Amino acid sequence: MDKRTEFTTALKEAVKARDEIATGTVRLIIAALKERDINARGSGRAEGINDSEIMSMLQGMIKQRQESAETYAKANRPELADRENKEIEVIKRFLPKQMNDDEVKKVIDGLINDMNIRDVREMGKLMAELKTRYAGQMDMGKASGMVKERLAS
Repeated sequence: MDKRTEFTTALKEAVKARDEIATGTVRLIIAALKERDINARGSGRAEGINDSEIMSMLQGMIKQRQESAETYAKANRPELADRENKEIEVIKRFLPKQMNDDEVKKVIDGLINDMNIRDVREMGKLMAELKTRYAGQMDMGKASGMVKERLAS
C-alpha cells in the first residue's frame, strides 16, 4: 500500500474510532502532502513528491512537535505538551522502524567506504545518499553529527 492510500485509510479509521487527535493529525499530514505535491507539480513533477520526500516531511512534522512540546513544557502547559506528544505517536505510525545508533554507524561506515569519502568536504554527498536510502529510518540531524565525527577522525 502506498503512503497516500495509507494516510486515507488511517483517516477513515480515526474518524470511525472518534479519535480526535489521530483524525486531526492525519488531516494535517494529508494537507502537508497535498501542499508539497502542488509545489512539486509546479516544478514539472506530475506525480508529486516521492516516498523518500514523504518520509522527510513526516520527520519534519515530528521535529516541529518535539520543539513545541518542549516549549509548552517550559511554559508550564503540560496539557498542550501532552497533545503534541500524542500527535508525534500518530505520525510515527507511518514511519519505518527507526535504526539504533549502532546500525546508523554501520551504515555510515559502509557508505564512507563504498563512496570512497575521505574528508568532511564530501559530507554533503554522503548525507544526500543517507537521505535517499534511509529516509524515515534515522534522525538525519543525529546522523550528520556521527558523519562529522567519523570524518574528522
